[in-house]
Amino acid sequence: MIKNVATLLKKDILLEFRQQHTFYGILLYIAATIFVLYLSLPDSPEADVWNSLFWVIQLFVCVNTVAKSFLQESRGRMLYFYSIASPVEFIIAKLLFNLLLMLVMSLISLLLFFVFLNNPVSSSLRFTGIVILGGASLSLVFTLMSAIAARAQQNAALIAILGFPVILPQLLLLMRLSKAAFSEVFREGALWQLTGLIIGLDFLVIALAVILFPYLWKD
Repeated sequence: MIKNVATLLKKDILLEFRQQHTFYGILLYIAATIFVLYLSLPDSPEADVWNSLFWVIQLFVCVNTVAKSFLQESRGRMLYFYSIASPVEFIIAKLLFNLLLMLVMSLISLLLFFVFLNNPVSSSLRFTGIVILGGASLSLVFTLMSAIAARAQQNAALIAILGFPVILPQLLLLMRLSKAAFSEVFREGALWQLTGLIIGLDFLVIALAVILFPYLWKD
């Protein structure tokens, strides 16, 4: 199983390198959005504004990055994958690929935010860890939503319809957790409680993907 997952993951990475226009298009979207914020906002936006804008942009970056993961797969290609791999192996490989891709995009976004909108974060290392956790959470949810939408006549609008109600609680938790990096006093227990809750939601999404995707695969 591990070998098949690694092979499918390698396939997605090679396809991403061959279709670099998609990757660079997302980078351009990130850079242009942050540059527009730089032009329209004061030199040093307040920490709450900075934090909120960062996570809202991460949400839309994730939609643009992850949404294509299943929608770009043709019916013939899916039939081929059906003959060489199990649905669990396929969905795990997709989850891992989108997680890695979203982590790259999240870290690039964070770097550009620091460059253009200053750095109001008092603990950059802690905030970077929260960004990694948040990028993983967003990618897992939207990968599952993309799989469901792809089985519904390739309707990309379903990703937004299904994804946003699911992602909003996670997004609010991430915004609350990230305030711990802005000199806000947190009880240590509350900090770990929020982190554990987000990780628990991530494992729940993975479990749902592993359980539900075989039924979508058969369609």
